[in-house]
Amino acid sequence: MITALKVIFSVLLVWMCYVVVSTSLQSNLFREWGFLGSIPWMRATLWDFYTNVLVIFVWVCYKEKNWLLKILWLLLLVCLGSIASCAFVLIQLFRLKPGEGLKEFFSKQNG
Repeated sequence: MITALKVIFSVLLVWMCYVVVSTSLQSNLFREWGFLGSIPWMRATLWDFYTNVLVIFVWVCYKEKNWLLKILWLLLLVCLGSIASCAFVLIQLFRLKPGEGLKEFFSKQNG
């Protein structure tokens, strides 16, 4: 199961990097912001995104003991979204020792 999760989150990380880079090359978010901000579904999507960032950040705060790392992860989550989420999950998966599973993945704190 852990190996499958590593593969899944690696693929998601690469895919999201591709999507963000290719979209950035086609369209400038800052130039389009006035139009995008006027679309109700775009505003709803942003509220949804930042709510998810908060949910993931609560888990990050539990997992990480170091306050500087907590702040760094918050900045990465806000700025990079699912790219940072996938990276955090992958780091947690690769920190597991042989024989550890999902219980340790979700509950074990980083020391």
